[in-house]
Amino acid sequence: MASLLPAVLHADAAPALDLLTVPQVMARLQLGRSAVYDLLRSGQLASITLGRARRIPTHALTDFIRTRLEQEAAA
Repeated sequence: MASLLPAVLHADAAPALDLLTVPQVMARLQLGRSAVYDLLRSGQLASITLGRARRIPTHALTDFIRTRLEQEAAA
């Protein structure tokens, strides 16, 4: 019988569910803490809150970078 779980919960889809901490995003973007929180607050960078912890899905960071590159190319 086929699994009823959504594809995102399967082990082979796990890399798509990687979550980054704010310090990890800071390092990847080479930005300071307040700059990253400004991006989160403004909605430019999507995140989820788990308890008191803020996590950024890797795909959200990739989408943010792609959007910024497209904006720069259009300017």
